[in-house]
Amino acid sequence: MAQNEKKPNIFQKTKHWWRETIGELRKVTWPTTQEALALTRIVLIVTVIMSVLLGLMDFVFSRLVGLLVS
Repeated sequence: MAQNEKKPNIFQKTKHWWRETIGELRKVTWPTTQEALALTRIVLIVTVIMSVLLGLMDFVFSRLVGLLVS
């Protein structure tokens, strides 16, 4: 680094970061409303199924541990 070059201050760093972030966000392929709704439904369905499965497994294992302890 040459002597006459100044180190960027926090405001210059923030401005540079913000410009890079905006540039990257412009490259993103955003989903359509229909795609977003479909993916949201999938996430909700998987979440419900997993919570039921984990709840059942918790119930079964707690009963098994209860039988072993008593």
